[in-house]
Amino acid sequence: MWDSAIVAYIHYLSFGLVLASLIVERQTMKSELTIRQGWVILIADGIYGTAATALLATGVLRLLYFGKGTEFYTENPVFWAKVILFFTIAGISLYPTISYLMWIGKLRQNIAPKLTPFRTNLINWIINIELVGFSAIPLLASMMARGIGLNWLS
Repeated sequence: MWDSAIVAYIHYLSFGLVLASLIVERQTMKSELTIRQGWVILIADGIYGTAATALLATGVLRLLYFGKGTEFYTENPVFWAKVILFFTIAGISLYPTISYLMWIGKLRQNIAPKLTPFRTNLINWIINIELVGFSAIPLLASMMARGIGLNWLS
């Protein structure tokens, strides 16, 4: 019983950290960054990646060991919509992450990252999409937990 509660807690905490780190990235991102802002974005993105990994790991644990049984989830198209949404967001998040990682050398030399307006807008749009996508996941989870979608395919 404690195991289930701890896994659920880490799952929810990870979800909150994902959203918080994306908000920090979105609020900090601009074409002309200071060295400090560059590091803030890098750290926030590291937290985002770690939290998203923990979210996935605890989600798998809940599916396999602490939920309503794997069939309850895997036979529900809402579950698969949630999984597809998660991995779609993970895929598009690679562009900002790779961009940020390319800053490390310059930041270590105390040189602030310089972004074109196009790249800044693109990263901001990607973060916006991530925020909307991650905001939709709890709705899908609530639907799934209530069995909504179980009868859609029959």
